[in-house]
Amino acid sequence: MMQTTGRALKWMGGIALLAALSLAQVVHAETRKPQKTQASKTSVAKKAVASKKVVAKRSNTQRVARTAMVAAPVALAAARPSMGEKMGLRDNEDPLALNSSVALVVDQETHEVLLRKNENAVLPIASLTKLMTGLLVVDAQLPMDEMITITQADVDTLKGSSSRLAVGTTLSRGELMHLALMSSENRAAHALGRTFPGGLSAFVTLMNAKAGELGMNDTRYVEPTGLSSDNRSSAKDLATLAAAAYQRPMLRDLSTSPSHQVELGRRTVQFNNSNRLVHNPDWSIGLQKTGYISEAGRCLVMQATVAGRQVIMVFLDAAGKAARIGDAERVRRWVEHRTQTLMQFAKPQG
Repeated sequence: MMQTTGRALKWMGGIALLAALSLAQVVHAETRKPQKTQASKTSVAKKAVASKKVVAKRSNTQRVARTAMVAAPVALAAARPSMGEKMGLRDNEDPLALNSSVALVVDQETHEVLLRKNENAVLPIASLTKLMTGLLVVDAQLPMDEMITITQADVDTLKGSSSRLAVGTTLSRGELMHLALMSSENRAAHALGRTFPGGLSAFVTLMNAKAGELGMNDTRYVEPTGLSSDNRSSAKDLATLAAAAYQRPMLRDLSTSPSHQVELGRRTVQFNNSNRLVHNPDWSIGLQKTGYISEAGRCLVMQATVAGRQVIMVFLDAAGKAARIGDAERVRRWVEHRTQTLMQFAKPQG
């Protein structure tokens, strides 16, 4: 009996042990289950972050691509060759290795040509046109205090250029002249032609008549701003125009003014000279005008006193914003050196 009871106890102990082991496994499994779930959540979170990064990267790539597509026409427009480049004028060499396709430097008093490069080539002249616009307005002796309002007709539809003179702005004729010659304001120049006696067509006719009167036989104008590439001239003709414009004190003063403030409604707006050489103490500039459209390249005409000589400089079709300024600086130093050398040779010996 005792033996049977002992075996029963052993058997029951074994069952208890098995039960305990099963319970332990269940508990172990239950304690591990949350850990697996947490790891799974972490993995999912990491995958989600990675997915977001990929999406963001793709989105950024798409934005860059769209920006490039939008910018492409602008870059292509800027890269369009000028007329001078198409004509092969930039391949022609000169003693000073100028960037400009066309250059002419003339002694204003003796008419001696100091430097020439393709001076007879007829090219678009951009805003150099405004010198003729100013010349006609001054010679017509129109009242400079007469108020003129900018209209929709003055908005550039050729190049889509911007302007700080909003439609409805009213300024005096004198202020419009100032802005047209100093900072090359296109709406100002167009308004000057539009409000000229007889209207815009009569003004353009007079521009061409004046060119003929001055002997500018290579020159043709179709509008008063220079935005049209059909406004064309040669360096030889532009030197003639600069000499004529220099005789008008108003054109000298307004074109070389460093800056000018204008009251536009409740705002005071400052306009600056488009030619930074007027701020340079190394220069004595009596008249100037800059110009640029893609067909014309960077253009510049100036009257300046260099080494005691009054000279007229014309540069057409320079490539790059600083190129025409660099050419002018190179010519100034060259004229100074040339004049100094001639003076040394002219000194009596002994």
